[in-house]
Amino acid sequence: MNVADFLRRVHAVKPLVHHITNVVTTNDCANATLHLGALPVMANSPREAADMVRLAQALVLNIGTLHDEQIEAMLIAGARANELGIPIVLDPVGAGATPFRTETALRLLRELRITVIKGNAGEIAVLAGEEAEVRGVESGRVADITAPAKALSAATEAVVAATGERDLVVSGERLDWVDGGSERMKTFVGSGCVATSVIGCFLGASPDRPHDATVAALTFYRQTAQRAAALNPSGPVQYRDAVYTELARLPTGTDRPPL
Repeated sequence: MNVADFLRRVHAVKPLVHHITNVVTTNDCANATLHLGALPVMANSPREAADMVRLAQALVLNIGTLHDEQIEAMLIAGARANELGIPIVLDPVGAGATPFRTETALRLLRELRITVIKGNAGEIAVLAGEEAEVRGVESGRVADITAPAKALSAATEAVVAATGERDLVVSGERLDWVDGGSERMKTFVGSGCVATSVIGCFLGASPDRPHDATVAALTFYRQTAQRAAALNPSGPVQYRDAVYTELARLPTGTDRPPL
């Protein structure tokens, strides 16, 4: 698998990625999608969800700031995406923190065919039916995420990406670990949501290879974090901006052609 090839595919296809996401990081995810060479749309009304997803190459569902109308839009958009064969990425932010979040994530998994489930170790463990501490949207400790990730993938037939100090990607009998990154990714809100958007971009450009696209997306995102840290920006805001700048570069460090 060549990460640069997947990224060039994103640039060539310019997939439209429909996000129904949280209000905290909407702007971050939209900019990250654009910097990668894809096209973001952030439409969360039930009245247009089906029409908008019809135009898209991928759908990202993020439950970070849930409300009833948003859940309705997710179900409408997801059902239409399933009808059209458009891949869906689910980020079950905070699943396990409250019954509302957990039940919503499980409902989405029951009623929709999700292509990729991306969450932290606590969220993945909870959705797999195991006990895990989740504080707000932060992951608690999980002794071994491999078994819950495999169980969730088997139950849903989805690619499961469990993020943490190392990222684990599981589907069927396939298992890949993704290393690298920077501790400085913890210094700004939204880094995890952006990772989900990056997966959406890669998946929208390569829908026939969901496991490889997910591994490539997380690998590239960690490479981005490392390159940004190497620039030694002075503070968290400067580091965040460096991450976005580096998202617009190929893994070789070569600038992409103009959009």
